[in-house]
Amino acid sequence: MGDVLLTTPLIRSLRVAYPEAAIDALVFAGTEGVLEGNPDLRQVHASERGEPWSRWKSLRRHYDLAVIAETADRPHFIGWLAARRRAGLLPPGRSKSWWKRLSLERGVDAPPDLARPLAYQHLALALGIAWRPEMVAPSAHTPLAAWRDLLGFDPGSERFAVLHLAPRFSYKRWNGPGWHALMRWLAGEGLRIVITGGPGEEERAYVREVLAGADVPVHDACGRLRFAQTADLLRLASLYVGPDTATTHVAAACGTPTLALFGPTDPRLWGPLPRSGLSAPYAKVEALQRRGNVALLQEPSLDCVPCQQEGCERRRDSRADCLERMSAERVIAAAREALSRSGASARS
Repeated sequence: MGDVLLTTPLIRSLRVAYPEAAIDALVFAGTEGVLEGNPDLRQVHASERGEPWSRWKSLRRHYDLAVIAETADRPHFIGWLAARRRAGLLPPGRSKSWWKRLSLERGVDAPPDLARPLAYQHLALALGIAWRPEMVAPSAHTPLAAWRDLLGFDPGSERFAVLHLAPRFSYKRWNGPGWHALMRWLAGEGLRIVITGGPGEEERAYVREVLAGADVPVHDACGRLRFAQTADLLRLASLYVGPDTATTHVAAACGTPTLALFGPTDPRLWGPLPRSGLSAPYAKVEALQRRGNVALLQEPSLDCVPCQQEGCERRRDSRADCLERMSAERVIAAAREALSRSGASARS
């Protein structure tokens, strides 16, 4: 889902360059919510993983231009099917990309160590269009009156912070005691606390486990909001805190003061993009990096950070020592500064 969100500056660049064009997007099923309410798109198609390519034969030469934002075979095949003119990203290695290179009018190499937004910028320039580094978050256009029923309070008039406890994989999780300390501090500052998360049972079970140890009131919205509704909520929030997950990228795109807690992931490749774009690339590792409305925290005391591996045990359900060691004091200090910088302190 985060990958889909990162394509929105490319989509915006196409929209500005071709204001009269009809622009459609094709994404994997389950990620289309990232593009809900996107004003730059006419339609979003969803593809089930593993479905036969023949399903897309109705797209044959349906478009004037196909822009292929992935390097895998399926996107390139569907792009070839859909339009006579094609531009796209190419995987590293001539032996794997020769037929893709031949099929494209404009091709851009996308090695794994190149940040995807930068690859999209190169692709826009190859197309001869101006790059617009504007993240476009989804929206369900949720009316303010609906939030009282959903949350039990009015987020349009009360200060609140959104915490996202459960990334998709365990090795991206912060520690429970840290969340508890942060919740106590936020409550002491007079902010309500809203918990977001997906509908998956494993994710919800982890959230219940963490909240069982909380000693302040919270509003648990985990599994209750569509992705676009979560974005609408984030636009109203005074602060967002979360790990390396799609919701963190959405918070950054919404312009919300965002604390991103990074462990094994390299921020040079996957750091959240502020609403107005990056003023400077992220460094590989620093205790705290500020970019626009984003503050990105890492644990630089460990030489292995960022390892770009699936945790210390090299599997998705692994722990990550770098996140286990990240202290609540550091996160609270960054939260205090973010609230102060945004003028959103509950006591001001």
